[in-house]
Amino acid sequence: MAPSLLGGFTKSLAMTVLSEIGDKTFFAAAILAMRYPRKLVLAGCLTSLTVMTALSVSLGWVAPNLISRKWTHHVTTLLFFVFGILSLWEGFKEDGDSEELAEVEAELDGNFKSNKAESKSKSKANDDKKKQQRPFVLQFFSPIFIKAFSITFFGEWGDKSQIATIGLAADENPFGVVLGGVLAQALCTTAAVMGGKSLASQISEKMVGLSSGVLFLLFGIMSYLSGPEGEL
Repeated sequence: MAPSLLGGFTKSLAMTVLSEIGDKTFFAAAILAMRYPRKLVLAGCLTSLTVMTALSVSLGWVAPNLISRKWTHHVTTLLFFVFGILSLWEGFKEDGDSEELAEVEAELDGNFKSNKAESKSKSKANDDKKKQQRPFVLQFFSPIFIKAFSITFFGEWGDKSQIATIGLAADENPFGVVLGGVLAQALCTTAAVMGGKSLASQISEKMVGLSSGVLFLLFGIMSYLSGPEGEL
């Protein structure tokens, strides 16, 4: 039986929401939204996450064409169990404080201050010259949009949620995985941008870690029971 669109959608939606809430890119979006126009930050983050989701699903969709579906299914099942155990371990280790929020804020503060000091040291003549020599891409996109896009993209690259999305797309309907992933990213990022630091600071990383760990293990058990062909 072929993987269903609804199955891929619901799994991707649930997995992405629990993976992204309290994630480094979630905190980065919240902090950037306090310093720059929210519309530009939201547009940059959402565009980046949509591209990342589409890229991850494409890699997962190609995988069964390179190796047998039986092996991709076994690898996906193994990944779910590994990520479940790791998430539970991280959740149990958390002491309740939002250490990742503080870490992301400190990192962005350093970049923000260095950029501010650099901009003050340059004269107006140099600024005009810089505008004329602005890269081709920046002529069409705001620097704030590019900043939000790049921070989010490289923050997600190689992340647990990206690898899980690749594995999920290899075993489920890729269109359902894309739709569920993009919707979940849109919900989480919009909440981060609109809620800002006040919302981010209220998130319990411990509970998020434990919840995502249980979900990953549940997906692993479902994948193991379903078998490579999706039949119980």
